Amino acid sequence: MKTRFTAWSLTLMALSVPSAWAAVSEQDAAKAAEAKAKTAWTAKVTAYQLCAAQDKVVAQYQARLQADGKSAPQPMATPACVNPGPFSYAPEQGTQAREGSGAHSPAETAKQPPSSSQPEAADKPLAK
Repeated sequence: MKTRFTAWSLTLMALSVPSAWAAVSEQDAAKAAEAKAKTAWTAKVTAYQLCAAQDKVVAQYQARLQADGKSAPQPMATPACVNPGPFSYAPEQGTQAREGSGAHSPAETAKQPPSSSQPEAADKPLAK
């Protein structure tokens, strides 16, 4: 009797575990997506800080040259530094379920027969 109870309980546990794993894997996927977004944002912040530091060095260099009475070379044109702002994460909406996509909607009622006595080539102009 005890072994039968143990066998049933193990069977029920085995059947319930995949649903728990699915919930955990969805949470892990959401956390991984957020971590990926955070990493991308961190890279943007780092690039912004580097750009700002380079602009500061160029400005100091040009000021020092002007103070010495020398002409500063024309700097190369570069895009302006873009501050990425504070981190914000909006999870992507999942793919639309089949029921919401309209994939199961019935086809429209036919207004004419699928074939006719007129050949298809009659509608097309002749190539020159």
